[in-house]
Parts: sequence; structure tokens; C-alpha cells
Amino acid sequence: MRITILDDYQDAVRQLDCFKILDGHDVEILKQSYTDPALLAEKIKNTEALVLIRERTKIVTDLLDKLPNLKLISQTGKISNHLDLAACTAYQVAVAEGVGAPTAPAELAWLLIMNGLRKLPQAIAAMKRGQWQTNIGQSVAGKTVGIWGYGKIGRLIAQYAKAFGAEVIVWGSERSREEAVKDGLLAAASKSDFFHFADVVTLHLRLVPETRGIVKLEDLRSMKPTALFVNTSRAELVEQGALLDALRMGTPGAAGLDVYESEPVTDPNYPLLQMPNVICSPHLGYVEEDGYEKLFKPAFENIVAFAQGKPQHIANPEVLKAYPRSTGPSC
Repeated sequence: MRITILDDYQDAVRQLDCFKILDGHDVEILKQSYTDPALLAEKIKNTEALVLIRERTKIVTDLLDKLPNLKLISQTGKISNHLDLAACTAYQVAVAEGVGAPTAPAELAWLLIMNGLRKLPQAIAAMKRGQWQTNIGQSVAGKTVGIWGYGKIGRLIAQYAKAFGAEVIVWGSERSREEAVKDGLLAAASKSDFFHFADVVTLHLRLVPETRGIVKLEDLRSMKPTALFVNTSRAELVEQGALLDALRMGTPGAAGLDVYESEPVTDPNYPLLQMPNVICSPHLGYVEEDGYEKLFKPAFENIVAFAQGKPQHIANPEVLKAYPRSTGPSC
């Protein structure tokens, strides 16, 4: 098949062991992101299979309409709001789902918590300027770490927090809170209590219509002036502009961020980058060697299976009527 891998910023995918799975196929890797569907379509007009790196490219009607040769989209990880599955079905494009890998995102979130509390990046930057011991941070031990969303990643964060001597309080769905209590953790009585009492709030929610903008300015303003807000999930979970406004008003006192409303962020004057109490990382949550292998291996296997006429893990199986199993997709 003619395959294109999109948005490989670091040209890292070809270095993976699992890349060998695609031997024998015609593979192109695009390192640059294209936000204009027309420009992207011109680059990949002959592509039969697209590999998406998580949610870096939006798959919408304007793009699909310009890709008459496209037969398959192979997603690394799970499908989210970046991909219009109904539109893919309408254009007879099969979408293969991958599997998630929670360890790397959980570790990155914990790194932001530790660095945000101890203010380590600021201290290192000051030392490079010839300044010695310019700030005093806080330890995790004895703090209350608030986790909104008690799924695979949230559970790992809870384990890390307990290991470091912190208390854990969970907010989220009724089921999440029940599961947290079963695991010996605290469940917040209300969202208001959750934000008010936590020393750290970290988000671990999927972005769906119901969760878009679910964190409001008043939630952030109710946090302690010494508190840390961490978001490694989706920027759109927070009401637009609310975090910047809250930080400027002093509550919470700091933030650690790995996600942004428009990515990649390459403007050094981006407002959050200018704030000394904010640590920004370039969406590294899942960007880790073992994590990449776990994400890309099933994505590549799904392409090979499709090319062999044995499609698997297809989220919209109704499109397969166009590709009889006996003959394969004629790639």
C-alpha cells in the first residue's frame, strides 16, 4: 500500500523496531504539520493508508473529499474527537483503532507535579544564568493530590502519590469515585470541595462534548494560592482563557501543562510560556520510546492485515463491504 505517516515532528517513527512491519510497502513520512486541509490533501493525494500519530491531524470532510485514493486510516491509540468517524464512513474509508499505553503519560504527569512543586526548571534556568538558590519549592509528602478522572492513568497517578506520602482525593463520575473509595482513597463530596482542598489538581479525562470546557474559571479561582494545576489530557477541558486569567489573578499559584488548544506551539511569545510560575512541555505525554512501540506496532499490524484482505479492529466495519475479504482491498 501507499502509506503516509503524518506529523512525525522528530522523524522518530522510522527508528522504531516495529517500523519493519511495513517493509514492502511504499511509506512516506511527513514531519511538518499542515492545518490547511487543501494543502495537506495535495501532499498526500495518492495515499491509500494514513497513520495518525494520536490527535495531531484533524480528519474532517474537507480533507476526505480531496483524497479519492484513501482506503484506510490507522489510528495510534484510540479514536477521539479529532476524527469524524461518520465522515470516514460516508467516504468509504475504514478506520482501524489501536490501543492506549498509560505508563508514559502517567509518568509525564507526575514529572510535572514534582517539578511544579519543587520549581526545579526555574532553579536550573537560574543556575545557568549564574544565580544560586533563587527559589524554594514544596515537597509532595503531606500534600493532597486531587485527581479528576480515575481511569488507567489516574490510577497510576494515585499510586505514585501514595508512594510519595501524599493523600489522594478523586473527583469524576460516580463510578470513578466509587472505585477510588474501594481502593482506599478519598472521594470529593463536590467539585467545589475538590478544587478548594487539593494542593495539586491533575486532569485525566477524555475530551468529549460533555467534558469540553468542564473546568471553569470559578473552579480555578477557588484553588489555594499555593496550589498547582496540571493538565496533560486536553487543553479544551478548561474553559477557553480561564487558566491564563486565573494564573494572572494568583489562584492557582502555578501550573504544569503538556497540552494546548492549538499545537504545535512554536511562538516563544505564547502567553503561558512567558509566565515564570508555569512549566510547559511540548505534548510529551505519550512521546517515549517504549510508548511509541506500543502505539505504532498495532497501528502497523492493522495496515498489514487490511492489505492482506483480513481487516481487523475496524471502528466502522460497514465500509468493509467495499473490500471483499476474498480479494482484499486491492492495494
